[in-house]
Formats: sequence, C-alpha cells, structure tokens
Amino acid sequence: MMKTIKVIFDESLLAKLDRTPEVREQGRAAVLNSLDRSRAHEIDAQYHRAYTGVQAPLGREFAGWKEEGKWPPE
Repeated sequence: MMKTIKVIFDESLLAKLDRTPEVREQGRAAVLNSLDRSRAHEIDAQYHRAYTGVQAPLGREFAGWKEEGKWPPE
C-alpha cells in the first residue's frame, strides 16, 4: 500500500535531485522507491557474502534445528 506524505528537502538538494535523468523520466517517488529496493537487495547481498562457505553460521548451539522443526502441511 502506498501513502502520500510530505517530505521537506533543502532547496539545493531538491534541485540536484530534479536534475537527475532518472527523476525526469520516472518521477521522484519512483526513484525513491527504487533506492529503497536497491538498499534491500544490497543488504541481502552483504548477508550472502558474509555467510557463504560458513559451516555453522548460527553457531554450534543451533546445529540440527532444521530437522527438529514441525511444519504444518501445505
């Protein structure tokens, strides 16, 4: 769900934002949403890089927890 809000920008920052090609083509809201999604993807990528190849990323005390879970039938 999207909600309209009022955001206050410094005039020089707003002018700089409005000069970018992405804002001219897509609009301010679309560019800000894109930045939010990009940040979420970057955080996911950082986690992936940090834990790739780690034998027990949660520590030994959590070893085997997946096998203990009782999942409801789908």
